[in-house]
Amino acid sequence: MTNNSPILLTGAGGQVGYELNRLATERGCALTGLTRQQLDIGDAEAVEQIVTQLQPSLVINAAAYTAVDKAEQEVEAAMRANRQGPANLAATCQTHHIPLIHLSTDYVFDGNKTGAYHEEDPVAPTGVYGQSKWEGEEEVRAKLAQHLIIRVSWVFGPHGNNFVKTMLRLAAERDELRVVADQHGCPTSATHIARALLTLASRIRQGVDIAWGTYHFCGMPETTWHGFAETIIKEAVKLNLLDHAIPVRPITTSDYPTPARRPQNSVLDCRRIMKTFDLKLPSWQEGLTTMLTLIKQEKRK
Repeated sequence: MTNNSPILLTGAGGQVGYELNRLATERGCALTGLTRQQLDIGDAEAVEQIVTQLQPSLVINAAAYTAVDKAEQEVEAAMRANRQGPANLAATCQTHHIPLIHLSTDYVFDGNKTGAYHEEDPVAPTGVYGQSKWEGEEEVRAKLAQHLIIRVSWVFGPHGNNFVKTMLRLAAERDELRVVADQHGCPTSATHIARALLTLASRIRQGVDIAWGTYHFCGMPETTWHGFAETIIKEAVKLNLLDHAIPVRPITTSDYPTPARRPQNSVLDCRRIMKTFDLKLPSWQEGLTTMLTLIKQEKRK
């Protein structure tokens, strides 16, 4: 294995994986991206086979089961992807002496804290999704010293399903939207996450001394789902993606019950990653405008 060896990306079909593939191609970075169909990370033998074959210089795991509500019923599928998958990757990386960057989530926290969550704050997942992601983190920590666990939140991007696309679709169909206003968090552009991961990957592959461990990375400033939705509608009208603005009514979490309980507060404190790696926190508004502009360009084709 050399620094010229490719990066192995798992979960290349997801929001962040798609952007990682795209940006790596643009930058001429050697990266082999595999979708869930091409590699089931829950299959230990398949993971060992592909790593032995590719001998990558780094593995980035963007594969995950992310259907938060469905996870309450599909516990086995969530655990396979979010706990067993990272365990398999970490064990194989340890055998082959390969570092691993693993994506995790704000949903490892219960949301009861006042103020932003630090990396060392106690976890207390409120649902199967958060629990499976936490157990995946613990598997990585136990099996591989050379790891970076990056917790992200409220991810959106041009590829795949997300809150932004749902709001655009509903705004085109309805006279008003009713959106939860008492859950606080930080929307994060998949493109911004991908850029940060490629920066970290470059330093790892260059042999820079890395402070391994767990870090938070999200967009700024914090908002609510209601505030996020209002901005989405406003920007979409500005870009002529919507004919006109519609009211966005604030509602409470109790007005919109879901199978899995969401954290009331999942704001992440990102000072550690900023200080350690000199990364700047991105503006989610900027990421949103970029995404909506891309959607507009696609519609013109």
